Amino acid sequence: MDREWNDSQPIYRQLRDRVVAMILDGVLKEGDSLPSVRNVAAEYRVNPLTVLKGYQELVDEGLVETRRGLGMFINAGARSMLLQGERQKFLGEEWPRIHATIQRLGLTAEELLKGATSRSSADATPSKSTEPNPSKEKG
Repeated sequence: MDREWNDSQPIYRQLRDRVVAMILDGVLKEGDSLPSVRNVAAEYRVNPLTVLKGYQELVDEGLVETRRGLGMFINAGARSMLLQGERQKFLGEEWPRIHATIQRLGLTAEELLKGATSRSSADATPSKSTEPNPSKEKG
């Protein structure tokens, strides 16, 4: 998890969103345990109640269950539930803005696909940066 916080939303909400991203990315799988409240609080230097509040949101959403004396675990079906919700959110909130931009710029489906494939192949090949590589520097 990223250790940086932003001021746009409460830290407990950012913690919840990071766990959700980890579930969607497959880092946390169904049945896996969440890191303990104490460990997360110590690692990220936040109040344990803040971590607990973020975790409680996951419990309230049915994504996580608490097993007394054992900790919190990802529920079966959590990823599919999240995918469904995130897809609906994307289509309802982000896609209309993206679609409007595509229309405004007059982009065709071919241009979009070409841009996506050229970008993904560029991401796959290492870039030749003029910046020094810190791992190769002697310190």
